Amino acid sequence: MPGSEGIAVHLRHSARARRMSLRVGRADGRVTLTLPAGMSERQASAFVRDQAGWVRRAVAAVPARRIVRVGGTVPLLGRDVPIVAGGGRAARYLGETIAVVDDAQAGPRVRALLQTLARTHLAAAVDRYAETAGRSPAKLTLRDTRSRWGSCSSRGDLMFSWRLVMAPPEVLDYVAAHEVAHLLHMDHSPRFWAAVERLVPDYATHRAWLRTDGATLHAVDFSKE
Repeated sequence: MPGSEGIAVHLRHSARARRMSLRVGRADGRVTLTLPAGMSERQASAFVRDQAGWVRRAVAAVPARRIVRVGGTVPLLGRDVPIVAGGGRAARYLGETIAVVDDAQAGPRVRALLQTLARTHLAAAVDRYAETAGRSPAKLTLRDTRSRWGSCSSRGDLMFSWRLVMAPPEVLDYVAAHEVAHLLHMDHSPRFWAAVERLVPDYATHRAWLRTDGATLHAVDFSKE
């Protein structure tokens, strides 16, 4: 359905929804309106008009898409690393630059490199905090999640967004510590946050970084050119 000032609004019907709600995707700026059962599109249009100012501000706040290509840069451990043309089938991190073949597959190759580096850094951080906490995770997996940076299952399996490797190292460490703390407390109770603070005393700073700057990591586009 049309939205404010030409912004498209995608409708989502939900039998479980109790009221209308608007959401703007942090990565792509997609505006989604969730409608409860029995709600008409006329009511939906009126709701969107009432929220037009908020929608415009939220869409404007979405970071611009950042395409990964030779000649550009990609964030890695909190700093922008130049991407240069190089030989070999796989992208290589050379300490100051990332070398990759200059073709349509450059983005996917750099993504594969970052996923490998993410596993290395996250596994090391998890091991370090798990030893301090006296608990060991069952399994560690990486995904490209949009709604959360990490999770811990009741079985003790830890999941992380591989995009954390683009954040400052201390932010990656905080997320690792956060999920390790869930091995002690499967909730967000005061006991849980006390455990996080024991592992990372200044965790609030890094948590705030994810809230204010985390969307920039989702804006990095590794698609084929």
